[in-house]
Amino acid sequence: MEYNLSNRNNSYHKGIDWVTVLLYTLLVVFGWFNLYAANFNPETKVFFSIDAEYFKQLMWIGVTIILIGALMLVDSKIFVELASILYGVSLLLLLLTLVVGKEVNGAKAWLGFGPVQFQPVEMTKIATALLISRIISRYGFSFSFRNIMQMGLVLLVPIAFVLLQNDTGSALIFLIFLFPMFREGMSGHILTIGIVSIIAAIASLLKGSPLVMCVVLALFVIALTLYLSYIGHKRVAFISVITGVFAMLFMALYLHFFGDLIHWDWVVFACATVLTVYLLTVSVIKRIKRVSTFIMYLWIALLVSFVTGYAFNNILIEHQRTRINILFGIEEDPLGAGYNVNQSLIAIGSGGVTGKGFLEGTQTKLNFVPKQSTDFIFCTVGEEWGFLGCVALIALYIAFFMRLMQLAEKQHSVFSRVYGYSIVCIFFFHFAVNICMTIGLMPVIGIPLPFFSYGGSSFLGFSMMLFIFLKLDTDRNELIR
Repeated sequence: MEYNLSNRNNSYHKGIDWVTVLLYTLLVVFGWFNLYAANFNPETKVFFSIDAEYFKQLMWIGVTIILIGALMLVDSKIFVELASILYGVSLLLLLLTLVVGKEVNGAKAWLGFGPVQFQPVEMTKIATALLISRIISRYGFSFSFRNIMQMGLVLLVPIAFVLLQNDTGSALIFLIFLFPMFREGMSGHILTIGIVSIIAAIASLLKGSPLVMCVVLALFVIALTLYLSYIGHKRVAFISVITGVFAMLFMALYLHFFGDLIHWDWVVFACATVLTVYLLTVSVIKRIKRVSTFIMYLWIALLVSFVTGYAFNNILIEHQRTRINILFGIEEDPLGAGYNVNQSLIAIGSGGVTGKGFLEGTQTKLNFVPKQSTDFIFCTVGEEWGFLGCVALIALYIAFFMRLMQLAEKQHSVFSRVYGYSIVCIFFFHFAVNICMTIGLMPVIGIPLPFFSYGGSSFLGFSMMLFIFLKLDTDRNELIR
């Protein structure tokens, strides 16, 4: 297929949403000034150094502007045609990273090209968004089992490669593609399964897998009893309660006589199996609807609880377990694994309402907060600009997200709409997780703040991701497929 690069329809100014460009520019400028503040050393007389991170970031901004200019010249349909190719290339780069990649902070996620380092996962985010958008925009597409499995495979392959790189934070990002799918008509059951899984996983980390599995089974019996009573099957509801109570008594007796939790998970599974067989049999005989849905949620919650407990104790390394325990208040380690977050909270709190002023942050200047120019850049905002500065920044991001969602809804093409919602979810995930990490609401998993955190590949990736959508938006009234 040939593309006309000089057509009037591909001009720079045609249909570009300048409101989004303005919001992007404000974020980039504000981000760079805070990066400068995080690197500034008041004890030296050098106010601008070519070796500093803020200068390198400025160079990346310049390179990005040139690439954006070139990007806005191409035909929008090229992104559909190149989706599969870009996805394949990104997977090859992820695989290459596992072999010859450079390890940084415990994650083997970087490829080096001379003095330049590149993180392939940034390209993979864009390629995955494009490929998912292409699949959903195919003529006659429906969320059939086959298509769901195909999209699941598209997501699982990069997740597996990124997990092998020991970059858990980046792997989690690919799960957010479930939300654009839900927007396009995917069954709410899948989203509900995701929510149930998250709740079960968090509860397992807080209280331990065996206890949570017992609670899950008890809640299941209560919920199913209420449902059966509501639809008029009180006898079945009564027998379900009796069965559930019997299961609980069996587990209590097991604990009393054996006195340990070595096989406790399997006892819960056995009781759940007995209850499941009974309920499925009765639901078929009496033609009771939706019982199978309840059972599906039960087993997913039980399995997630079991897998979470096993992974926490046998797969995660010690410092990862410590970070999670610190997050949930199970452990305290202010001088070890919890040092970064503790210092970040001190820095943000010291800013007060209006902040200490630009370049006046003492926590920053005395290097109390490690990784302040990357993972913890938000604490620079809190210290130097205060509560009002943090609120202003969050409001700016929210305006940015809302504008992108508004543009996504205006797209005539399904491809453009799905891609638009995909990048909104990616941006929001980074925004929410990074700030929550900084203020101690989530474990530190190495997620950068878009357009703020230092890093050439992440800044370039975020920018290209955005301007691909803005280019698609210039043809919002056309059918791109």
